[in-house]
Amino acid sequence: MKASRIAVIGSGFAGLAAASLLAREGCDVTIYEKNDQPGGRAGIWEKDGFRFDMGPSWYWMPDVFEDFFKLFGHSANHFYPLQRLDPSYRIYWSKNEYNDIPAGLTAIKDLFEQLEPGSGPRLDQFLRQAQYKYTAGMGGFVFKPSHSVKEYLDIRLLKAGLKLQMFSSVRSHIGKYFKNQKIVKLLEFPVLFLGGTAQTTPALYSLMNYADLVLGTWYPQGGMHEIVKAMVSIAGEQGVRIKYNSEVKQIVIKNNKAAGIETDQGFFEADLVISNADYEHTDQKLLEKKYRNYSPSYWDKRTLSPSSLIFYIGTNKKIKGIRHHNLFFDEDFEQHSEEIYSKAQWPQKPLFYVCCSSKTDPEAAPPEGENLFFLIPVAPGLKDTEEIREKYFRLLMDRFEMITGENIRPAIVVKRSYAINDFIRDYHSFKGNAYGLANTLLQTAFLKPKMRSEKVPNLLYTGQLTVPGPGVPPAIISGQVAAREALKILSAIRTPITD
Repeated sequence: MKASRIAVIGSGFAGLAAASLLAREGCDVTIYEKNDQPGGRAGIWEKDGFRFDMGPSWYWMPDVFEDFFKLFGHSANHFYPLQRLDPSYRIYWSKNEYNDIPAGLTAIKDLFEQLEPGSGPRLDQFLRQAQYKYTAGMGGFVFKPSHSVKEYLDIRLLKAGLKLQMFSSVRSHIGKYFKNQKIVKLLEFPVLFLGGTAQTTPALYSLMNYADLVLGTWYPQGGMHEIVKAMVSIAGEQGVRIKYNSEVKQIVIKNNKAAGIETDQGFFEADLVISNADYEHTDQKLLEKKYRNYSPSYWDKRTLSPSSLIFYIGTNKKIKGIRHHNLFFDEDFEQHSEEIYSKAQWPQKPLFYVCCSSKTDPEAAPPEGENLFFLIPVAPGLKDTEEIREKYFRLLMDRFEMITGENIRPAIVVKRSYAINDFIRDYHSFKGNAYGLANTLLQTAFLKPKMRSEKVPNLLYTGQLTVPGPGVPPAIISGQVAAREALKILSAIRTPITD
């Protein structure tokens, strides 16, 4: 009897995690990857000596990465040197007005006191609650498959749930502790940039402030794609095969079970299929209608996280003053948020983010240059044209010069844009979303799209559009949860393919 054959669609973080764990348990696992490199949105682009991480650039929750590597007898430092950034990032409020967010909690409390006298002790209280949410959320909650509310009908979880503040908002929770608007924006920014509004996101997600201010912002030398390379290495150690340039066209169903997948390279049999491709694409495009979990109207009603307009810029000169991570909050937070989530339009005066990893990693750019990653969060599903992109490129260059005093346009030697159309083309991303679903109350835990197919017993979904949610650490956890569910299914059906 041969080992159970598993087909994993997509080599994002969740797909790599699930594949490695299943191979470790003796399964015969193959990943089918649409593109020519692994990592999904965490791809890499190199040109003329410049290296750009194309997607995620923030390394938060280092414990999640470490815990995953430990499952295979490894540590992060077996694959890449990890450096804590200090300052963690810079926030620009207006021309020549900014705050560097330090790495040490004592220094952070001093900063809060400068901005709002008396706020230091309140920050201690706020972070104690955030730490509880992080510990409880990353323990009793985040590893649940969330098939049903019944999973949460445990008196210990119910008591913990009350403390997790699922039914109040991030905005109201922060407002109980702080009034200074710079502090409020500092604490709310992970919500806007990671998929939600402060008014609609449960206060549970103040756990991100603990991840930010206490656990810190880190950088893997070589860039975020080094995480992908590490996970590919682990997958290889376990015997996982990855077939690149192999787009899945259909999940083949026989006798109401997934029998395998049809790719542009042919048909491949499987006992179980795990899709780490975009959930909506798998559900609506890779399956016949009768096997779909959801309707088109269901997907249209989901509140998606933002898409992004990104510019990858290489310069032939050093850029003074900026840090590795830079947030430009010189315009109206509320207006930009409404233009993403309520009005769904291109923003008039957007907030934006700039990453310059060559400040930390000299090999990311030629010795005399810098690599810059400009990102504007935008509503998904917008019309995306070169004319619109160029309009916002000019706006970004004007604002960057006005705020920092640095005119980089004459120094640009590499330039590439990436936006909604690219997310759709490269990842079949629903409406071009960048991060998955927004973290609203009605899209949390068992209210997210289900990990298990309700109509195909040996089909699972993993990644940012199912539990536990968007972000690199949650994606890695999603893959772990999917692997556990797969083993349960295989144990139940006991139908490995035999010669």
